[in-house]
Amino acid sequence: MRRRFLPSASQFAVLAALGVCALGYALYLRYLVIENVPVGLACDAGAQTFTCLSRKVAIAFGDHDVFGRVAVGFAALTLLRPTVLLFAIALVAAAFGVVLHNAGLAGVGAGLLVLSFARPAPETI
Repeated sequence: MRRRFLPSASQFAVLAALGVCALGYALYLRYLVIENVPVGLACDAGAQTFTCLSRKVAIAFGDHDVFGRVAVGFAALTLLRPTVLLFAIALVAAAFGVVLHNAGLAGVGAGLLVLSFARPAPETI
């Protein structure tokens, strides 16, 4: 019986750190940048800061379901051919998507990520 896809301990630590950082930054963006009225007024008035750029990009990506689509796409690729890199990209996109109003697609992506643990690991040459 072939072994299942499961990251090593060091890979798991990196994935956990990426997931927590992505979730934390998404929460920061949503509650302290996007939904904060003074920041929104300053950015709409023409402030040229990294915060305003982040706000603009996050709103544009959220409006077009980019986070959810990336999460589903990379999670599907991870399900077909599991690798840690694809898993990490899908994990970060799902974390952003769940917090930044793409919860439907991002939730499907997170579910596909969980299913990827049931897949056999790729053959090594």
